Amino acid sequence: MRYLMAPDKTPSAWFNVAPHLPEPLSPPLHPGTGEPVGPDDLAPLFPMALIGQEMSADPWIDIPGEVIDILRLWRPTPLVRATRLEQALDTPARIYFKDESVSPAGSHKPNTAVAQTYYNKAEGIGRIATETGAGQWGSALAFACQLFGLECFVYMVAASYHQKPYRRVMMETWGGQVVPSPSDRTQAGKAVLARDPDTSGSLGIAISEAVEDAATHPDTHYSLGSVLNHVLLHQTVIGLEAKQQLEQAGEGLPDVVLGSCGGGSNLAGLALPFVPDCGGAQKARTGGGGSGPRLVAVEPSSCPTLTEGRFEYDFGDEAGMTPKILMYTLGHEFIPPPIHAGGLRYHGDAPIICNLVKNGWMEAVAYPQGKVFEAAVQFARTQGTIPAPETAHAIRGAIDEALAAKESGEERVILFNYSGHGLLDLAAYDAFLHGQLVDV
Repeated sequence: MRYLMAPDKTPSAWFNVAPHLPEPLSPPLHPGTGEPVGPDDLAPLFPMALIGQEMSADPWIDIPGEVIDILRLWRPTPLVRATRLEQALDTPARIYFKDESVSPAGSHKPNTAVAQTYYNKAEGIGRIATETGAGQWGSALAFACQLFGLECFVYMVAASYHQKPYRRVMMETWGGQVVPSPSDRTQAGKAVLARDPDTSGSLGIAISEAVEDAATHPDTHYSLGSVLNHVLLHQTVIGLEAKQQLEQAGEGLPDVVLGSCGGGSNLAGLALPFVPDCGGAQKARTGGGGSGPRLVAVEPSSCPTLTEGRFEYDFGDEAGMTPKILMYTLGHEFIPPPIHAGGLRYHGDAPIICNLVKNGWMEAVAYPQGKVFEAAVQFARTQGTIPAPETAHAIRGAIDEALAAKESGEERVILFNYSGHGLLDLAAYDAFLHGQLVDV
């Protein structure tokens, strides 16, 4: 069962969760001085409109008409009830997913790529440098830059560059330039290669390269596909639509909302609009008060930022070029194993997500990739579509929630974000199906 909305129902404003957080966000700190950063510190990298959104406390921020027009090429996205998966699990739970795979790039990432490129174009920027893990973000930004006539240069984590060649082709088809990271184009990349010529790379390294690129080219800005407040803001169209579609389906609030979590953008896009309804649902289960949906972040065991990381200030990149942000972190020099969910191989997490987890308003769980791919194949064999490895983490979490409902005999409404398809990740499925997947 699919629940659809007309294009004119696409949200006209983004939801800003900042006024609803359990405690105010701590400011990012300048990498050199250690003092809180201001707009002038960020201006070499970002347009002023995005800097304003990064620091805004306004509860709603209007979406520019030109951005809405492009989003309507694929939005609103469907809400789907996974009835065949429910039947296979023999669960009383009702499972719904928001299908973000229908975008031109096949994931949720264009929701912010279009907005970021629009604001850069408005400020007269002609080129954007960025990083990408598995390639979803890089392909989304290449798509958006093509629409607005900007150049796009992508530093793609080396492990994914070699695992997923068709992501590179996708970016190049939309006019993007792509190199594996670390590369010999930047001082940051050269330093890593000097230490380890065979490194698989990491998002932290790729971020260092993209930031250096932007800082050394006067016509270039940097763009980030996750972590930052304005990125999560742009993704809230997902949850805003889902709330309306659940009403169409005859449901009230869901009992649990899940998303895979690397930097946090797809999880935030679905979950943040439910924060005002949540009131600290996790604390309610430990006697701390509150009610409403449980919010759950699902991450890989090989990069367990929220479940095993330290809550402290850390750099967002490997070379220490970015501001320090207060978050759960495994350390900015941490290089995770080259798992197939390349978009989740990040040492930190969005400060907003970390704020919710630290204060008990969101849970976090971690799975090894073997269990994740078991869930992915089960989903493909019941619902028909093949999920991205990142998305499969949310599916694993949703299946376990449904099995828990079966064990307890209770009805439960489960909502997760189907953040992207896996049609360019079939090498990972090949490895799993033939017993060659390393289970980390």
